[in-house]
Amino acid sequence: MKTEIIVVTDNRPNEALEGEWGLCLLIRFNGKKILVDAGASELFLKNMEGLGEDVKDVDLAVLSHAHYDHANGFPAFFAHNDKARLYISAAADANCYKKGFLFHKYIGIPRTLIRDHGDRIERIPEVRRIMEGAYIVPHHTEGLAEIGRREKMYRRTQRGWITDDFAHEQSLVLETDRGLLIINSCSHGGADNIIREVREAFPDNKIYGYIGGLHLYNKTPEEVLRVAGIFKDAELEYVCTGHCTKEAAFAILKEQLGDKLEQLQVGLRIEI
Repeated sequence: MKTEIIVVTDNRPNEALEGEWGLCLLIRFNGKKILVDAGASELFLKNMEGLGEDVKDVDLAVLSHAHYDHANGFPAFFAHNDKARLYISAAADANCYKKGFLFHKYIGIPRTLIRDHGDRIERIPEVRRIMEGAYIVPHHTEGLAEIGRREKMYRRTQRGWITDDFAHEQSLVLETDRGLLIINSCSHGGADNIIREVREAFPDNKIYGYIGGLHLYNKTPEEVLRVAGIFKDAELEYVCTGHCTKEAAFAILKEQLGDKLEQLQVGLRIEI
């Protein structure tokens, strides 16, 4: 059965639809519509309309991780859709910050999102099948606080400030006709760790592709080449990236991955 992924919001606009720093994907899969993230604002509603899609028809929703540029659209989503459940990581909360020179800037989900919509939000602590052929894989790799420290990302807890280890990040994994498709919007925990954890969850399945940002906009060329090597070693047939990857890193990846690589852009339709 054909799987279709539509890019609703991304940094790169098209001729007719606006973009923003954020990501929202609409997926047609096994007779259902799945929304992955809702961007940084209500723009996803306008773009869905422009793409001929109705938010009321979404059957399930997934939050990739607890940052504003993926979650700020969800209050509007709940206001316009009265049936879909939102699946979030068990570790997701309104507590993510980025450390500046003098203060911490809040970069998390809308502060009252979980309280206001708790009856429609389900926390996922471990690998979970959410519909036929679709799974949530929360990521639990240890030792990722060093990545959070480098990115100056922290979480505010009852024990005080802790370095973000991205335990609030999760992937949507789809069983397609060509193999497993991993969808992870920013890959804060590292593409190598994400691919490894998906392999551990589905040891008998081939991984076909990977869609999402790779958080490479602030990385050196050598680090970007390392990520390209991860995809080569994993023998992926398809990678589509954008958002926090940005243009400079994408150009390096393109040199390494060639036709296997495609760029996210508002309005892009991916068929598998």
